Amino acid sequence: MAKIIGGHLVAKYMKEIENVSTVFTISGGHIESILDGFTSYQIKPIDVRHEQAAAMMAHAWSIYKNEAGVCLVTAGPGFTNSLTGVANAYLDNAPIVVLCGRHPLRDDLTGALQELNQVDMIKPITKWNATCYDTRRIPEYLSIAFRQATMGRPGPVFLELPPDILNVEVELESAPTPKRKKHKSCTYPDDAELREAADLINNAQRPLFLGGSGVGMSDCAETLKAFIEKSGMPFALANNGRGTLPDNHPLSINDGGFTGIMTGLPQADVIVAAGIRFNWVLQSGKMFPDAKVVRIDIEPHEIDRNRSSDVGLVGDCGLVFDKLMPLLEKTDHTEWTDKLKNAYKAFMTTELEKRSTPTEPIHPIRLVAQIQEVFGDDAYYVADGGDTSYFGLAGFISSNKAGVQIPAGALLGCLGTGIPFAMAAKLIHPDKPVVVLNGDGSFGFNSMEFDTAVRHNIPIICVVNNDCAWGMIKHSQEMSIGHDRCTCSELGMRNYEKMVEGLGGYGELVTKDEEIQPALKRALESGKPACINVVTDPTVTSPATVMFYQGLSDF
Repeated sequence: MAKIIGGHLVAKYMKEIENVSTVFTISGGHIESILDGFTSYQIKPIDVRHEQAAAMMAHAWSIYKNEAGVCLVTAGPGFTNSLTGVANAYLDNAPIVVLCGRHPLRDDLTGALQELNQVDMIKPITKWNATCYDTRRIPEYLSIAFRQATMGRPGPVFLELPPDILNVEVELESAPTPKRKKHKSCTYPDDAELREAADLINNAQRPLFLGGSGVGMSDCAETLKAFIEKSGMPFALANNGRGTLPDNHPLSINDGGFTGIMTGLPQADVIVAAGIRFNWVLQSGKMFPDAKVVRIDIEPHEIDRNRSSDVGLVGDCGLVFDKLMPLLEKTDHTEWTDKLKNAYKAFMTTELEKRSTPTEPIHPIRLVAQIQEVFGDDAYYVADGGDTSYFGLAGFISSNKAGVQIPAGALLGCLGTGIPFAMAAKLIHPDKPVVVLNGDGSFGFNSMEFDTAVRHNIPIICVVNNDCAWGMIKHSQEMSIGHDRCTCSELGMRNYEKMVEGLGGYGELVTKDEEIQPALKRALESGKPACINVVTDPTVTSPATVMFYQGLSDF
């Protein structure tokens, strides 16, 4: 009878049953047999320079590929290095499968190399977690892991695999492989709730639709388009829902970025919130106390979280839109939509002028406009940083092609995601430009992943918005304790492009407006992972920083 060792059994199951093509990892002794199994079963390992990046790339893979991302880390410090990326995925409801080495079972409580109680450490930030104690049950445990990650509200799962399970040889017939199933059972709202929601929408004078990651994960672009156009309500899409409908749709207010959302919510009389949390970004729902709220979410506990809904519809966003459609009246809200757009554009007059006006030093908004002029609306954009995220995704980079998703900042407020996210996007879409707008502070977290990008030929373009500081923190300190008492917020001028050149990529320093576009074009033409280090105005403060400061000053 055919025999197989546990590590190869892991690879066999992932390839043949889950169709896994790529895993993000770093080598380690405890997981050697799994890595060897990848060779046998033709799974491509992308070996990174820090396990945090492995988890972040798996997270991004789940968004861009619309399937569970997989990362493999070794025991002890390999495990602990991954925790920030796992926590970020947990708060973003991203389906990732974290496979992890472990000290041998036989060495429990002996002070073995890299011995940690890993399962209890990761429990609060995973949907499901387990240790496999029997080589023959590896396929069963993996099947549970992938189902748990993707069913219902998605999220990260964790499976610990000790070496005295991975390195044991068993008869293949004794390790049965579960069939891969996609369960089709669905939760639908009650008919009375659907009618109540439709009545609110049909009678609204100033409705507003706000969609989040639950919309993006639902794969419901056509259904959402029909829902929006029949109801006639203006809409904004945030987080991983961005790009489900294009930003240039006539009812979209995404051209106003965060300002458009903040202008529209307090004025709306009915808000339809689909697949989005009422978290700190939305002031926990407190900014629209008088609006009627229809909430749609696959997770029942979200329906009344922070702000009670007037109607709560539990279910997959796309399925709920389908159920609502026959109950909706064809409505025209052009007058309300135009009024809303005029209102937020009035707030943005100065920022819009900055887009088209060269300045010295370079304004970040002007930098973002130049980036988009070069790469257009069909590129993939990622933003990473505090003020930088506002100027990028929340402010002006738009997606005018349905399906081009743009991950926004996660609830964790996690920096360092940009380069790993961009690399995953480029692996999935090698024919598209992938641009990451990085703050100079956030660039430092995972900048060594340019070595990964060079080794694996992943030609992303990283534009560093270099204000020589932790800008959001610096400006917040200036408002709270004064300019002369700013602490640990200055970084100084650094030639990040030379670091990337030293790793084998392409780099340029830009200090003048007229240099931006030529440098970006040369970066694209180089065919290499590239860093364009743009020195920008250190005095510019984003509205997001003001909101952040005001939130802290309440204490």
